[in-house]
Amino acid sequence: MTEVDGARTGRVGIVTVSYGSEEVLGAFLESLPAASAHPMTVVIADNKPEPGGPVQELAEKHGAIWLPMDNNVGYGGGMNAGVERLPADTEWVLVSNPDVALAPGSIDSLLETADEDPAIGAIGPAVYNSDGTLYPSARAVPSLRTGVGHAMFFNLWPGNPWSRRYRNDWDGAQSRRDAGWLSGSCQLVRKSAFDEVGGFDPDYFMYFEDVDLGYRLGKAGYRNVYQPGASVTHTGAHSTTTESARMISVHHDSARTFLNKKYSGPLMWPVRVTLTMGLSLRSALIRRRLNKQGD
Repeated sequence: MTEVDGARTGRVGIVTVSYGSEEVLGAFLESLPAASAHPMTVVIADNKPEPGGPVQELAEKHGAIWLPMDNNVGYGGGMNAGVERLPADTEWVLVSNPDVALAPGSIDSLLETADEDPAIGAIGPAVYNSDGTLYPSARAVPSLRTGVGHAMFFNLWPGNPWSRRYRNDWDGAQSRRDAGWLSGSCQLVRKSAFDEVGGFDPDYFMYFEDVDLGYRLGKAGYRNVYQPGASVTHTGAHSTTTESARMISVHHDSARTFLNKKYSGPLMWPVRVTLTMGLSLRSALIRRRLNKQGD
């Protein structure tokens, strides 16, 4: 076991991205030692750095590497920078939101499953909301039909078949299964696979970077596996709650970016136009509803 800037190196690296996350970051860091018996290097990519501030203090207290970013590069950009900071011999990277608490043994449970098949590129735990409900963290990659159907009808008809297929709701959610993509709120990624596909796409500032990563891992021949034998609790998107209307726009912009990349080329131009219109309409309807609620 060696040391990197005071952090222990080993088989597992942990990377999280902070943006004024000091209120939740402490609980995340405190949950890590019990989550795995393996030594871990922890990197906190700070998109809102304050030298000597609370995030740096938490990093030093827990033996983590504080990585201040020159500017806010978004979730994927921060993750990429954090992964680059890990020791070269890191085998697995847990990419996680800072507002997550890992259950004891959860990382080791993920590793045990991942070791069964070298084709597993990413593996994700069951993600519970703070109220105890299960978040659908393992979903199908949006297709043309599911993408349009979900975008157009979810708010009017939440139980529509396109949204159900996209969200990949299933009976017996406690069963291990393969998925198209895993929630970026917490997943364990094989570092060699992550490097092979180029990490997170920086074109996504926020949202859909996890969809895109899972899609590209799948195209490269890797499996995305949901393992509910491991669990985490996600307390919520603390950094976006005060900007919900703006975040709706960002979310739809990212969805449009993903679908435009997936359906690229001149022959797919009509498809991209249709998707853009549908997503723009959905975004406008949701923002209007939010504005009315705020009146």
